[in-house]
Amino acid sequence: MHTYPSSRRRATMLGIALVASSALLLTGCGRGDDAPAAGGDSTTVDDKPATGTLEIWTQGADGAELPQMFEKFKADNPDVEINMTQIPEAEFASKMTAAITAGTVPDLIYSFTETQSSLIATGGFDPVPDGLVDKDDFFEVIWDNSVYDDVAYGVPWYAYSDMVIYRTDLAEAAGAEAPKDWDGLRTFGEKLKESGVEYPLALYAAYDSYTARQLLTFAAQNGGSFISDDLSEWTINSPENVEALEYWSGLIKDGLASPDGPAFLDTVSWSTTGKNAAIIDGGPWFVGWFDDANGEGWADEHLSLSTMPVGPEGDAATTVGGGSWFVPTDSENKDAAWKFARFMSEPASQVEWFQIFKNMPAVKSAWEDPALADDRLLATVEAGLETGITLPKVSTWSQVGTVIGEQMEKVVRGGLSAQDALDAAQQQAESIGMGN
Repeated sequence: MHTYPSSRRRATMLGIALVASSALLLTGCGRGDDAPAAGGDSTTVDDKPATGTLEIWTQGADGAELPQMFEKFKADNPDVEINMTQIPEAEFASKMTAAITAGTVPDLIYSFTETQSSLIATGGFDPVPDGLVDKDDFFEVIWDNSVYDDVAYGVPWYAYSDMVIYRTDLAEAAGAEAPKDWDGLRTFGEKLKESGVEYPLALYAAYDSYTARQLLTFAAQNGGSFISDDLSEWTINSPENVEALEYWSGLIKDGLASPDGPAFLDTVSWSTTGKNAAIIDGGPWFVGWFDDANGEGWADEHLSLSTMPVGPEGDAATTVGGGSWFVPTDSENKDAAWKFARFMSEPASQVEWFQIFKNMPAVKSAWEDPALADDRLLATVEAGLETGITLPKVSTWSQVGTVIGEQMEKVVRGGLSAQDALDAAQQQAESIGMGN
């Protein structure tokens, strides 16, 4: 049975990204003008055992199981004491921002991909020390997510990618094959519609920053992006993005997907009852949820998996996420903090954490371990990580993403053209700015 409890956190992450961005803006981005430190004042960390007291702040279900890794770390570092404080997810970003401002930070935290840019923008975190880890050991997209001005601030801990999860039995009955490209996705939906499935495709129709994130993936498959490569300007209303929104909204307008959901937590019931047949851009945790809801083995019997379809020109792009370790600049025990982050990125630790919590490794070599081999879900996730894309790495992304999501709803429900909607989003994004 597949269970991926940490990823269930995404439901609450819908709100925390907004909290993080708002909190940082209200505080003038914490230490605002100081950083991120251009070029970085990186140090080195030796191989001697860690000592002293290490204060770690955790969030989400991940923290509850983390002490199991503390014991393994202390086996080689007997003179270190680890104190862990669990912060409610909804409060984590605001508490961390307040601590940075007040200089009362812990020694080490982890941040999910959605909030990393906002936290880095505070200037309250140190660069990853020279030689601590090898960036080539990690999936590029996860490593790059915490890089700002060519300086890495986070050590990736775990990673996942989204995929197409579809009902094998319904697809076979409809004579539909797994979609490999945009045309194939539409044909897949049309055949299932003709076979009687009410809404064949489940899109993320919450019209928030996560809906915008889904559009970003389709845009990237069409050669587009929401922001320039140098992060200096928004490119939301580019022709490629407009085409992507026309395609995405067209699936809803033509009845292949519902404009009303399923809402995140309703996705399993919609697919189980056959109201929809495929989750598009779905997280890997859904597979475990189907077994949780319907009994062990249901997913293996009823579901097939495939990577996200490519765009018209064959461009691949996949939504990804995960978490990374960060050391606050005002940490009182940076040496132990970085040594613990290094320990957690070692392949053996990555595999150990997968076995404890089912979080998938950010280190590529860990996927070769027998504990992860021959699993169709993991194989699909690993393939997606190779084509993953990052969110715009600016602290205002959550605000801008929400604006884009709201405009997407106007296209679906209000008859606004994709061009007009993204023109409006572009104008609002330019007013919001980059925040860095």
